[in-house]
Amino acid sequence: MSAVREPTSIRALRATIIIIAMVLTCGPVLYGLLLSLRPFAAALNDPLSIVPSPDEISFDAYVQAMRSTADGGYGLGGFLLNSLILAAGTVLASVLASILGAYATARIRFSGRSVGNTIIVAVYMFPGIVLAVPLFVLLSRAGLTSSLVGLVIVYVALTVPVSLYMLRNYFIALPASIEDAAMIDGCSLLGVIWRIVLPIALPGIAATAMYIFMIAWNEYLYALLFLVQARDLWTAPLGIAQLTEFDTPVTILLAGSIVVTIPVVLLFVLAQRLLISGLATGAEK
Repeated sequence: MSAVREPTSIRALRATIIIIAMVLTCGPVLYGLLLSLRPFAAALNDPLSIVPSPDEISFDAYVQAMRSTADGGYGLGGFLLNSLILAAGTVLASVLASILGAYATARIRFSGRSVGNTIIVAVYMFPGIVLAVPLFVLLSRAGLTSSLVGLVIVYVALTVPVSLYMLRNYFIALPASIEDAAMIDGCSLLGVIWRIVLPIALPGIAATAMYIFMIAWNEYLYALLFLVQARDLWTAPLGIAQLTEFDTPVTILLAGSIVVTIPVVLLFVLAQRLLISGLATGAEK
């Protein structure tokens, strides 16, 4: 039986909608990328000239944006390094805490488990600004403001509720019979998590890690609140915001914005398959 062919008008309409959507989503980014490759004077004189000529293409804006302030740049390279350290530390701490917590709430029966699950979801519902003042007071008393360690603790507190909820749904979807068989064969509880659960749940863990990384990489409010007096520890979003406060050439601002976006895009492309399968499995519950 041959497949029914769609009318030409429907296919043309679908192609038109897809093209319009791609132009609307990718157009501004592509325009910013092309504009950042032109000298500032050329971009200022003719900003609507989208495609730069071969003799106009220059990476000076990227070099100047990344160079340290001591060398006459805008110091974005140091801010990117701070963001990378912060995001990596947050991912490691949050994933470890979420795996243990999610497995406990998904598999282990104990009194108050339902209440605990409800509290986890309730904390996730709180807007971030509600937690800002309590966290700032607590970290001030502990002497951890103006430090990346303190900000990692804040980000772990922000990301663990939702990441724990995501992993809990994923663990519930896994067959418990495999874990029971491993325990019957003498495997301990931690051995079951390490040898059985983690390899099977790798897509869900990767999806959760990606979510945590993107939150930590792009977060601005808490970074401003806790690091405003420690410029050397500023993260990339703070550095980009700084570029908008001064008389910064637009090509520098665009170059900095594109550089900040690249790590998240690369991670998403590399982990796309794991991310989609992990989110889809978690959404089934």
